Amino acid sequence: MIETIKNNPKLRKLALWLICPDGHPRPRWWVRTFLTPLRHRHGKGARISRRARLDIFPWHRFTLGAGTRIEDFAVINNGSGDVIFGENNYIGIGSVIVGPVETGACVGIGQHVSVQGFNHGYEDVDTAPLQQSVTKRPVKIGSNTHLNTNVIVLAGVTIGQHCQIGAGAVVTKDIPPYSVAVGNPARVVKRYDFEKKEWVRV
Repeated sequence: MIETIKNNPKLRKLALWLICPDGHPRPRWWVRTFLTPLRHRHGKGARISRRARLDIFPWHRFTLGAGTRIEDFAVINNGSGDVIFGENNYIGIGSVIVGPVETGACVGIGQHVSVQGFNHGYEDVDTAPLQQSVTKRPVKIGSNTHLNTNVIVLAGVTIGQHCQIGAGAVVTKDIPPYSVAVGNPARVVKRYDFEKKEWVRV
């Protein structure tokens, strides 16, 4: 059924119109109220604050692991790709997560953090970037990692497990596990040395 709709331009256009108004990134009320709860999984004890904004579409996955919390004014959008949160994640006030994004367990996302797994095209100079197709590049965040306030994570980045990303950092490339990264662009300033059993400057 879904493949038939995808492969038929007229059916696809009709389905898109039924799910969301033209040019609007938010699904219609009936999708948010009836379809989203049936289509997507929430683990035990997962909690979404009433004033969080969920722009959740049926064609990509949206998964909340057990114990995960999404705070007020956070925006979650899976229109471009899956959004999969592991267990016991925390998504802070005003943060924006746009798929494709996947996190491990016990990931902390502070206030006003931006994590986006896509970029707008810009190559055609005769067409506005907003009207060009997007390039999807998944973001992956390892378990026990914390993104502090106002961090920006760009498309295609992988952040390893047990990392600390300092407030205001702009993460443009991969961060290895057990690292502390700060700045714009973010750079690693500490790594955990398992032989010395301590954090060392790099």
